[in-house]
Amino acid sequence: QVPLVESGGGLVQAGDSLRLSCAASGLTFNRYGMGWFRQAPGKEREFVAAISWNGDNTYYAEFVKGRFTIAKDTAENTVYLQMNSLKPEDAAVYYCAAQLYGEAETTPSDYNKWGQGTQVTVSS
Repeated sequence: QVPLVESGGGLVQAGDSLRLSCAASGLTFNRYGMGWFRQAPGKEREFVAAISWNGDNTYYAEFVKGRFTIAKDTAENTVYLQMNSLKPEDAAVYYCAAQLYGEAETTPSDYNKWGQGTQVTVSS
């Protein structure tokens, strides 16, 4: 059973919005900090946004501040990434990740559960 499954990616135009979802299963979701990362072709995986296990803290990469919002719904066992004002440089495969009692870490190695990713393509 895959613990994290992302959805919501697609092809949009610059300036459009998308909401990514990451559904968790088989884990006690309210104990996990969640993060979103992305990876473009030929580039390393980079941090996008994270939320602490209790939802008290969020952290964003500078290049998404003011445009992206991370939210955690413990009733639905789902974490969301609302992406507004998308730019062509936002195109990548987006991954969600989970860390037990995570405090909005920004390093991929801090997370031990990962989804399979969802593709986001932004045309100019």
